[in-house]
Amino acid sequence: MDQKKELVKNFIVDNFLFGDEEKLKDDTDFFSSGIIDSTGIIELVGFIETSFPVKVEDEELVVNNFSSLNSVSAYLDRKLNSNS
Repeated sequence: MDQKKELVKNFIVDNFLFGDEEKLKDDTDFFSSGIIDSTGIIELVGFIETSFPVKVEDEELVVNNFSSLNSVSAYLDRKLNSNS
């Protein structure tokens, strides 16, 4: 697992799953599994913006970017590569 994905995973496990890492796989859908709700996405975006050199734009707040560890990791790869 790459470092970005691991950092996001640890945040989600610590803040939404209360340490229960078993419930979270790379492709687990945060929303349909009930891990993250609308308030949780705000927390996740805040964490991403403070942990990585990115600014999440309003139009980027879509399910495809924040629905799983894989989608968040792909989003961060795109954002970080576009800032290089």
